[in-house]
Amino acid sequence: MNFNYVILIPLIPLAVFLLLGIFYKKIKPAVSGYIGVFGLLTSTVLSYYTAFQYFFVQEKVDGVYQTFVSKTTWMNFTDTLAIDMGILIDPISVMMLIVVSTISLMVHIYSRGYMKGDEGYTKFFAFLGLFSFSMFGLVLATNLFQIYIFWELVGVSSFLLIGYYYTKPSAVAASKKAFIVTRFADLGFLIGILIVGYYTGTYDFETLNNPEGNAILSWASTSFMGLSVLTWALILIFIGGAGKSAMFPLHIWLPDAMEGPTPVSALIHAATMVVAGVYLVARLFPMYYFVEDGFALNVVAYVGGFSSLFAAIIAVTQNDIKRVLAFSTMSQLGYMMMALGVSGYDGHEGVGYMASMFHLFTHAMFKALLFLGAGSVIHAVHSNYLKDMGGLRKYMPITNITFLIAALAISGVPPFAGFWSKDEILVAAFEHNKLLYFVGLFVAGLTAFYMFRIYFGIFWGKDTQYKHAPHESPIAMTFPLMFLGALSVVVGLIPFSEFVTADKAGFVAHLNYPLAAIAVGVGVVGIILSYIFYKKENDLAEKFSKAFGVFYKWTFNKFYFDEIYLFVTRKIIFNRISAPIAYFDKKYVDGFMEGMGNKTVVVSEKIKGIQSGKFQDYAFAFLAGFVILAMVFIYLWTK
Repeated sequence: MNFNYVILIPLIPLAVFLLLGIFYKKIKPAVSGYIGVFGLLTSTVLSYYTAFQYFFVQEKVDGVYQTFVSKTTWMNFTDTLAIDMGILIDPISVMMLIVVSTISLMVHIYSRGYMKGDEGYTKFFAFLGLFSFSMFGLVLATNLFQIYIFWELVGVSSFLLIGYYYTKPSAVAASKKAFIVTRFADLGFLIGILIVGYYTGTYDFETLNNPEGNAILSWASTSFMGLSVLTWALILIFIGGAGKSAMFPLHIWLPDAMEGPTPVSALIHAATMVVAGVYLVARLFPMYYFVEDGFALNVVAYVGGFSSLFAAIIAVTQNDIKRVLAFSTMSQLGYMMMALGVSGYDGHEGVGYMASMFHLFTHAMFKALLFLGAGSVIHAVHSNYLKDMGGLRKYMPITNITFLIAALAISGVPPFAGFWSKDEILVAAFEHNKLLYFVGLFVAGLTAFYMFRIYFGIFWGKDTQYKHAPHESPIAMTFPLMFLGALSVVVGLIPFSEFVTADKAGFVAHLNYPLAAIAVGVGVVGIILSYIFYKKENDLAEKFSKAFGVFYKWTFNKFYFDEIYLFVTRKIIFNRISAPIAYFDKKYVDGFMEGMGNKTVVVSEKIKGIQSGKFQDYAFAFLAGFVILAMVFIYLWTK
């Protein structure tokens, strides 16, 4: 079957970016919005057509979906080491095409209403096109270097979108923060890529992930500090993924990324930039599993589990609804990483791998819905803070119902989408690591609590006296809400394990009723507690926050990690290291070079009279020189 047309999926958003970017002053804003939407609609139709062809038309071989690769050599290093550019079609890349195209299309449609009247309307849609192109290129990459190229393009385009309101100092600072933090992580990613290429002789995913191939079979040939070099390379690659997916301790950029327009928050936090790290680990999953008996995979599991708990605790105390959703994203990404980390082949072939990809798929739908719903609320009340909201269900019925659906989905309430994928993650954790299972269970309760905390705070709670009566958003904004709301109900019913499996043996998911009942019970307890605290205006929340004392203060201030990073970078790195080096450079290195220049100028001033332009001066100098030389030679001759 020919899938070469898939190259059009990323190229169309690229064409939109170039068209709107080059002619943004000549294209009317309304027209640019239609161009952006039509371009993404075309890519989305092609993505769905690809999924249909791949999963339902092409025949399986031995019950397994085949991988299709189309590539060409881009750069040769040696006879055996080269970088290819192309497209790779397999179950998880097709799944990611559906996720990225669906969410990007909904964000484009939503942005036509949300960004209406903005001065940079056309520029905004150009940036969205660049972002979509970068993500499509990333998920279709055939090798590590190609994914790294698009990885960096995603970073650049997210920098542009987060800092879109460039006249706001906070937005500029947030975009720089995101860019710098992810650059540090990407340095680890690049070093890991170079190590893999050096020791395996390839960057190609098919070759690297072959369990019978040289890369996996010869992993123990070279060691460093007790671990194989390839294990270190995989940990370094994971650092890149951890930075992009905001895993602890590289998470500090994510909450500040809320400074961008709300559609950008949905795009970054739902299905695109932040899940790239999860996708990267999933793409190299066989290497993570087989090399050194999965040591690197254990690192992934524990970092993911801790990140999910850490973020959920912070989310409970935040009052900015977009920041609550940002920490919620970090927590759910931790869930996905944890699921990959607890994957095993001992009777449960790839259950964690499948669960992680399933949760990535379902989470994209309801998290995008949550962010777009939050944007609808902010659009109505012109504030991000819970203190300025309350009773909005009367004014915004569509936003209310769709936000409730998303809150139920992320809380793991059946039959909504999040229940099915979260249950599979908890099953995988229970089978392979009881500690991480209990962490995941506790996080499930916290998730239900903080999500319904903001739901009740926005749509119920106090009856706020608004200066201007809020109103429901226009159809351009409510249509994506309704569409994603419907998906948040039904996508959990997709037999996902039949499409995405980690190995050729396959794994058919099943509902573990006792564990599912426990998880649902914990989620319901979280919802009930939130109902008691926030359904009606009362002082229970304030009393409990005071009871927790300093711990509440720590969580409200995000455990002071921003302050810690600032202290390390300013007080230690800048004042103690960078500033002395800068002083030495300016005082001595620059001083030496400037001194040489100054001395040259002084000497030039002294001797410039030699070139006066007067013939008699030159004749005198010539004769004087001749006489002096003659006297010297006569003296030496007679001596």
